[in-house]
Amino acid sequence: MSAAQPILEGRRALVVGVANEHSIAYGCAKVFRELGAEVALTYLNEKARPHVAPLAQELGAALLLPLDVSQPGQLESAFAAIGERWDRLDILVHSIAFAPKEDLQGGLLHCSAEGFLQAMDISCHSFVRMARLAAPLMTQGGAMFAMSYHGADKVVPNYNVMGPVKAALEASCRYLAYELGPQEIRVHAISPGPLQTRAASGLKDFDLLLSDAVARAPIGELVDIMDVGSTCAYLASPYARRLTGSTVYVDGGLNIIA
Repeated sequence: MSAAQPILEGRRALVVGVANEHSIAYGCAKVFRELGAEVALTYLNEKARPHVAPLAQELGAALLLPLDVSQPGQLESAFAAIGERWDRLDILVHSIAFAPKEDLQGGLLHCSAEGFLQAMDISCHSFVRMARLAAPLMTQGGAMFAMSYHGADKVVPNYNVMGPVKAALEASCRYLAYELGPQEIRVHAISPGPLQTRAASGLKDFDLLLSDAVARAPIGELVDIMDVGSTCAYLASPYARRLTGSTVYVDGGLNIIA
């Protein structure tokens, strides 16, 4: 990547969801920086800050902001800080998801209403809220990305409540792409293959998903966070200016296999 042309030079990206160096969000931020963009990062809470702050320093992040989307006012405060620091925003990455453990691991049939609503609010509706705040800052157009998974489209054992939630997220991306298209803002859902992230560790038998992905994907390799970041960088670049509303699989072709 170091020899790549800086196709994102002058762009400004807010990346939400960095938890550690294994996070998909970190891969996105790292590629954006390597391709010339400025980045701002968020951290969930004070417990997470020591894990994210060194990464922000490594990337030369313009801002490191607290952001727990379940806390009233934090989204608004984060975007106010973005607006004060930068005169515009070009790229938004939403890479956060949550469901209570008992609701995630207990199967959809036994998922509580409270757990379902919490999963939907944090994992899906927060992206709609972010888009609403980001759009006025994208004065020269822009690109928004939300992280999904193949379990949104097909049943993946043990993915449970997150399947319907991610399906709603993908549909939200399509509708936002439609509504924001006249402002030259493009919206995509990104669907990576199985990745060893902190979020994935909550899924039962996740190691089996990883080994199955290697065995069945046409490319025969696991994808990594830099693959996801590179895909987002391309979609945020002028080379993809006519693309919007897609669910883009970054999974070595695993999604095409029956």
